[in-house]
Amino acid sequence: MRRMVRLGRRATMTGAAGAAAAAALAWWGRGSSGDGYPHGTVSIATGLPDGVYRRYGAMLQPDIENALPGVSVRLDGSRGSVENLRRVVTGRSDLTIATIDAVALLPAADRARLRAVARLYDDYLQLVVPADSPVASAAGLRGRRVAVGPPGSGVALAADRLLRVAGLDPRRDVHALPYGIDEAPSMLEDGAIDAFFWSGGLPTTAVTALSRRTAVRLVPLGDLAPRLPSVYRSATMPADSYPAVRPLAGPVATVAVPNVMAARADADPRLVERITRTVIDNRDQIGRVVHAAQLVDLRTAIYTAPLPLHEGARRYYRSVKP
Repeated sequence: MRRMVRLGRRATMTGAAGAAAAAALAWWGRGSSGDGYPHGTVSIATGLPDGVYRRYGAMLQPDIENALPGVSVRLDGSRGSVENLRRVVTGRSDLTIATIDAVALLPAADRARLRAVARLYDDYLQLVVPADSPVASAAGLRGRRVAVGPPGSGVALAADRLLRVAGLDPRRDVHALPYGIDEAPSMLEDGAIDAFFWSGGLPTTAVTALSRRTAVRLVPLGDLAPRLPSVYRSATMPADSYPAVRPLAGPVATVAVPNVMAARADADPRLVERITRTVIDNRDQIGRVVHAAQLVDLRTAIYTAPLPLHEGARRYYRSVKP
């Protein structure tokens, strides 16, 4: 007989919202005795259709299902990191990928409901303009139409910070438009916007495709890194990140922020341990399609501050420690 099994211990909740979140935490499936983890559906909050999160999730989905018989994976679309974290905190999704800057912004009570599975790869902040644009720095965006990402996305968070440290008020000094990587490239190509921000792994398919259709340029952002919070770091986009971008005389200085895979703190440790193993073991296979995944590394996966590792993830890393 099928019965309801729970992802983990339920946090105390009251009212209709609490009931909805509690329902989202429950799985229909069989309790497993032979393979040692609960069966059912695991939902992963990903991102926009053309983003790296979505592609990474789509590649990871069959790997988890093959490695964990009795578990099916559902991919939940979203606008990005901020919304992803909100979905897991409230129980609408079980796992997610998000940038560390979005994690750091969470209220302490919400962050306490999350634990890390692994540090994945870094997102590179990218400012894309037409090749003949006069914009040479973020400060040059004054008065221009700029796609800054939809509300709830990691790119919107980063773009707001970049504009402010560049001396611009995002609400007064630029025409900030809430479009993401699914719409912004075609809008730039059509002349509907003057520039767009993107935060993603290298290379991002939508930017690659745009650069093959029309002449675009990447604006350096590295000069802003020292003025940003410490969750960001100076980084360089290699010259071959987007081979079709012209002119690209060499590497482009920019800013990067790490991504982390997160789960609820009360998720079943046996399940999280196996998912962690799957993420690490399938790095190379996923990386052949989603190139950013090649940077997932066992040595750096444990560095997930400000989120502590989930107990299940700890068990996995201890098991493979030399």
